Amino acid sequence: MSDFRRPVDDTYQLAYFRFSPLDDERYVLTNQAGEYLVLPRAVLASFVKHELPSTHPAYSRLRSRQFLFDASSNLGRDLLALKVRTKTKRLENFTSLHIMVVSLRCEHSCPYCQVSRQSEDRSAFDMSEETAEKALALIFQSPSPAIKIEFQGGEPLLNFPLIQHVVRRAEEINHTAGRSLQFVITTNLAVVTDEMLEFCRQHSILISTSLDGPAALHNANRPRPGKNSYELAVAGIHKARNVLGHERVSALMTTTKASLSQVRTIIDEYVSLQFPGIFLRPLSPYGFAVKTKFYAAYDVDRWLDFYFEGLNYILELNRNGIPFKEFYAATILTKMLTPFEPGYVDLMSPAGIGISAVVYNYDASVYASDEARMLAEMGDKTFLLGNVHENTYSEIFGADALLDPIEQSFAGSVPMCSECAYEPFCGSDPVFHTATHSDFVGLKTRSGFCNRNMSIFKRLIALMESDVAIRELFLSWAN
Repeated sequence: MSDFRRPVDDTYQLAYFRFSPLDDERYVLTNQAGEYLVLPRAVLASFVKHELPSTHPAYSRLRSRQFLFDASSNLGRDLLALKVRTKTKRLENFTSLHIMVVSLRCEHSCPYCQVSRQSEDRSAFDMSEETAEKALALIFQSPSPAIKIEFQGGEPLLNFPLIQHVVRRAEEINHTAGRSLQFVITTNLAVVTDEMLEFCRQHSILISTSLDGPAALHNANRPRPGKNSYELAVAGIHKARNVLGHERVSALMTTTKASLSQVRTIIDEYVSLQFPGIFLRPLSPYGFAVKTKFYAAYDVDRWLDFYFEGLNYILELNRNGIPFKEFYAATILTKMLTPFEPGYVDLMSPAGIGISAVVYNYDASVYASDEARMLAEMGDKTFLLGNVHENTYSEIFGADALLDPIEQSFAGSVPMCSECAYEPFCGSDPVFHTATHSDFVGLKTRSGFCNRNMSIFKRLIALMESDVAIRELFLSWAN
C-alpha cells in the first residue's frame, strides 16, 4: 500500500494508491476509482521516490489514470472524483433485486442443493397470497428505479398460480410506481407447460434454468423420478426459446466433484445449445451441499484448476472464431476495465446483501440474500431481517442484522483487504464467512473466497498484459 501525499520535490505528486505483487517481477497498482496499471518493480520504486522522468513511457500512463498529478493535469483530481462517484452510483438506488421464494417443494433431489427443499406434495411450504401482497408492498418502497422480481424455490413452477398473481399485481402497482419492472423465474423446467410459457411471453418473463453439462453428468448431479432431468431441461430450453425468444432463456451450472474432469465437455454442451457463455460456479457452503458432504468434495485449488482449464478452453474457442464468454470473468472485467459497478452481490463492497438483493421467503421471513436464506435453513438465522407481516420497511432494512455485517465487512477498512491492490475488484461476503469462519469478515489467509478471487484477478490481469488480442476480447466481455 502507498499513501505518498507529499512530494519530495514539486515535479509531480502521487495520488493515493495501493500496490500488490502480480508475480516475482511486476506489481499491480490500483487507484481510488479501481483503475489498474502493471509496473515492473524497478519502475514502481522510481515512481514512489519521485524519480520517474516525464519522458518514461509509464509516466503518461500514470498521469492519465490519476496515479500522479503534475502541472499539466489540473483536471486530474476532478476526473478521479467523477470516476469514484460513478463507481458508487449504484448504492443510492438501494435494492433492485427482490427474490420471492414461492415454494420449497421440488421434484428433484439434488444432493448439492443449497436449499432444504420439501417433497412435491407438501403445500404447507408454499407462499400464500397474503404474504406475497405484503412482500410486494415492501418491494415497491425501494427507491430503486429498476425493480427485478425473481421467483425461486424449490421449484417455483409448482406454485405457478401465485406467480401469476404476483406478476399481475406488480404490474398493476407499477402503473402508478413507474419503475422499470422485470420478472425472472428460476426453474429446472421439468414441469413447465405451454400455458406457463404463454403467460411468460405475455408478461415478458425471463427464464433461468440449471444445466450442469452433458446428459450423464446432469442426470447424476440432478436426480429426479424417471432419471431424465437432462432430457426435460433441454426440451424445456428449446420449448421456452420457441415461445419467449432465444435470448430470454439462460442457464447456470454448478461444479461438483464429478464435473472437475469434464470442463471442456460442459462448455461444449453450452456451445452446442447456443448459449452465449457460461458461469463456471463452485459449490457454496449451504444447505444440502453441506449435509451431503458435497461442499467438501473438492478444495479451492482443485476448483481453480477446473476454472482456469475452462477459461483457457474458452479463449481457444474465441481464437477459432466461436464467440463465447465466461460470465464470472466478465463481471470482474467490468469492474477492472469500465467505470461501472455491475452489482454482482458477492463482489460488492460494502457488501451487496440487502442493499442490492433481498429475499422474501415462503414463510414471510425476510433475509439479506439468497445465501442468507440458505444459511437459515441450516439453523443459523444471523441474517434474518424481519417478517413481512410484522415489520415495516424501515425496521427490516434498518435492522442490525443488516447494518452490522455491512459496516464490519466493508473491504476498504478490513485488515489485509484495505492494503490490497485487488480490493477494488473484490467484494465482501459476510454470509460466506459466517458460514465458514463464524465471523462477518473471516480470516483472509484461510478464506476460500479470498483465495479463489485473488487467483482469478491475477490470472485475468496477467493474460491481458501478455496478449493484446486477449485484452481486446476481455474488453468486449466487460459491459
